[in-house]
Amino acid sequence: MYLNCKTYFSYRYGTFSTEALVNEAAEKGASAMALTNINNTSDWWDFFTLCHEKGIRPVLGAEIRNDDELMFILLAKNKAGLLEINRYLSHHLQHKEIFKETHWTENIWVIYPLGKKQPSLLAPNEKIGLRVSEVNKIFSADKNLLSRFVVCQAVTYKDKKGYNLHRLLRAIDKNIVLSRQETASIAAADEYFLSPAEILKAFRQYPLIVTNTLQLLDSCSYEVDLFTDKNKKVFSSTAEDDRILLEKLAIDGLHYRYGKKNKEADRRVKKELKIINDLGFNAYFLITWDVIRYAQSRGFYYVGRGSGANSIVAYCLQITDVNPIDLDLYFERFLNPYRTSPPDFDIDFSWQDRDEVIDYIFKRYGKDHVALLGMYSTFQYRAVVRELAKVFGLPKSEIDELTSNPKATLKEDKYQKYILYYGELLKNFPNHLSIHPGGMLISEEPVCQYTALDLPPKGFATAQIDMFVAEKVGLYKLDILSQRGLGHIRETIKLVKENHSISIDIREVEQFKKDKKVAEQIRRADTIGCFYIESPAMRQLLFKLKCGDYVTLVAASSIIRPGVAQSGMMREYIYRFHNPGKFEYLHPKMKELLEETYGVMVYQEDVIKVAHHFAGLDMGEADVLRRAMSGKYRGRKEFEAIREKFFENCRTIGHTDDIAKEVWRQIESFGGYSFSKAHSASFAVESYQSLYLKTYFPREFMVAVINNFGGFYDTEFYFHELRRAGGVVHAPCVNNSDELTNISGSDVHIGFIHVKQLEKKTIEKILDERNTGGAYMHLQDFIERTSTGMEQLNMLIRIGALRFTGRNKKELLWEANFLHKHVKQKTAVGNALFASKPLNFSLPKLEQTALEDAMDEMELLGFPLSDPFGLVDAELHIFIPARELKDYLGKQVEVIGYYVTEKPVVTIKKQLMQFGTFLDQEGNWLDTVHFPDVANRSPLIGKGFYHMKGKVVEDFGVFVVEVAWMKKLGRKVVQ
Repeated sequence: MYLNCKTYFSYRYGTFSTEALVNEAAEKGASAMALTNINNTSDWWDFFTLCHEKGIRPVLGAEIRNDDELMFILLAKNKAGLLEINRYLSHHLQHKEIFKETHWTENIWVIYPLGKKQPSLLAPNEKIGLRVSEVNKIFSADKNLLSRFVVCQAVTYKDKKGYNLHRLLRAIDKNIVLSRQETASIAAADEYFLSPAEILKAFRQYPLIVTNTLQLLDSCSYEVDLFTDKNKKVFSSTAEDDRILLEKLAIDGLHYRYGKKNKEADRRVKKELKIINDLGFNAYFLITWDVIRYAQSRGFYYVGRGSGANSIVAYCLQITDVNPIDLDLYFERFLNPYRTSPPDFDIDFSWQDRDEVIDYIFKRYGKDHVALLGMYSTFQYRAVVRELAKVFGLPKSEIDELTSNPKATLKEDKYQKYILYYGELLKNFPNHLSIHPGGMLISEEPVCQYTALDLPPKGFATAQIDMFVAEKVGLYKLDILSQRGLGHIRETIKLVKENHSISIDIREVEQFKKDKKVAEQIRRADTIGCFYIESPAMRQLLFKLKCGDYVTLVAASSIIRPGVAQSGMMREYIYRFHNPGKFEYLHPKMKELLEETYGVMVYQEDVIKVAHHFAGLDMGEADVLRRAMSGKYRGRKEFEAIREKFFENCRTIGHTDDIAKEVWRQIESFGGYSFSKAHSASFAVESYQSLYLKTYFPREFMVAVINNFGGFYDTEFYFHELRRAGGVVHAPCVNNSDELTNISGSDVHIGFIHVKQLEKKTIEKILDERNTGGAYMHLQDFIERTSTGMEQLNMLIRIGALRFTGRNKKELLWEANFLHKHVKQKTAVGNALFASKPLNFSLPKLEQTALEDAMDEMELLGFPLSDPFGLVDAELHIFIPARELKDYLGKQVEVIGYYVTEKPVVTIKKQLMQFGTFLDQEGNWLDTVHFPDVANRSPLIGKGFYHMKGKVVEDFGVFVVEVAWMKKLGRKVVQ
């Protein structure tokens, strides 16, 4: 009878969560119900399992709508029907076609709303749906046609509050104020959950319709085994062929990586191959190898990471470049006999290459069997408040005030109460489908057997299910990710080849690890631009550890994560690292398990080892713990169950409560933030590759960082590093610059792409004309050849792009205004066959100051090309530079800083404090700490210069200023 139920996956329409809908059905005594979200099948499988838990028969389908028009409801009779519905939805969603009738097979029930189709014209699998409120409308219907009707009570909301919420969602969707809402765009007033008794009472005169409905529900059932592997099962022709191929590739790779006489490597490869084969994961490894093989054939740089780097087979297949024997990686973290899901491979590619790799996977394994993994954008506080405020018609000023300050008092207090009340109800509602950052599904059966596929702007078919539902089904993702760091590496190698005629083999990581200059570069924490190790916090950590080797860098890559840092274990690790004989292990077992990391749990593997060997959890339970602490479970039920087992086992083993509680505290601090050691090791490999390039080719490296638009800092500070490395940075120039920044020797010309509001067509015209006609001779030549508009021409002059003429900007602006009119008139008469002679001008002397140049650069580039401290209105000699802070330890100092970035942190007392990063007057990096009282009194407020007073403090060799007073300084004014 409940053939038309919706959840909030009917985006901006439904008001029930999936669990709340099923609970409501159970409370009302429903024995069967259908989930029919609007053009969506996102939560089919959550609904399916929840219904079985409550003893309710689940029926899966979809409500098909064109905008506000209800076309029909589709219900699947069986597994083939599920595929048919998903394929139907996918076709129309991907081709952006309106939904219309088609030829339905007998695997589908089609239910039309009353009045949509004549009962006499219905096929055997088509019905007319009746709501309780529509019973009276069939009073005069032909009794012989009653078999064509079914009870179809729509369920959209629970009560009046839910109805109000629905109306608000519809107004948000239509982007209208509530008073302009039309009846056609909202659900009917009776779309709530009636009890079976109420429905039967309404249809008491039509028992045949009730019988039809119950028979329809009984005809729907699905033989689907959830939580079993649905990934592609075979890579080659048979499972046995896969086993043979993987073994051959692994042994070939073993000889390549280790030679033919390494017994330990040989033993481990054979052990892994057996487990991989026993668990049925040969195809998963071979598919990943196939992707890597394609990337290598195209010359793409990549990094294999995730727990997959624990595997020596993955290392031998060149999926990863992390040697698991050297690092004593814990294979059981990656794969163990308790594991039912395939292992986890994350493959990073350059942002420029990733889409081609994705395209290859779609074409190699077939569009029916491949999809990007979906996820959902959800309503969060600011967005909800802003949207609801618009719906209630609040002016923009009040909307801005309310989003920045929930306690703000508005003129219409009742609207504020409504917004905050319903905003809280809407929080975490799914808003629209999005794309997982890297997950791809490669299935044995068509992906549409489990989900409909949408087509976001990216252009690749995307599943309507998220990672959690996919795993419930048994579809496990392969992560094909992108990152800018690999783009830095790729472009640096290209620039070095062009600038020095040197070819670099970037996979010679073992040589980089032994390089003394690279080691010294890390030890100094001179890592700006280097993947994962350039942030202020990471550079401080490297300096505190005096990190000069790969193993320490691997540890640093993990202990910088919030869980370790916030639990206090990062500081403890640094102390123990420098004082190995001056601390006690929490328990003898902890020394046995964690001696390498001085008794501190640094990696996920450490947590698994402690859970297994210290607390007696089996490997399956330890893996559940690992997933829970990695944020890969949506709830905390599993986490809490493992917690109880942990303490129960500790008591049985004989550990004291205090020790057990402390060990658990350290485990719990990892929640959602921990890295596997293999993951950290993979990051460290890429960090070493970046470090090598920065050490030996610093100018090319910084240009590559700038051209890939990725990094922790604003572009300005990479140009600053470029100058420190000996680069001579020139403003954009029409004769020397390209769209991106280029380098020749030590000379660097800023790319036109950095000039704000300079149009792409202007850039293309400048470059095309220069490539075909040669360098521009003078201003008139440039105007005649490019026909650049006056506004764009002024911009180029002001940034200095025509300085080759020998005229200053003011002279050029005056001449350009005249020449532009002259060329326009000349063009109207007809193009000359030969270039005309330049006109000569006699102008009064027009002065252009360095300060005026810097102001132009600030406006057009966002930063000055000269020393920024030339702009500050202050006497620089009174301030202590960063390099002298060590001489003032414990003393009060005054410093000046040019703002780079800040890190806000919320303390245990829920107060805001800030960590600041600046450049000092000598161009060196300056770090500051702003405790809550100062952060509240004088907060950092973005770019500019700051005068600060405070005490110099030191922590493991890092000197920072604890700011007690701060003032933002003004800039000099052009006279």
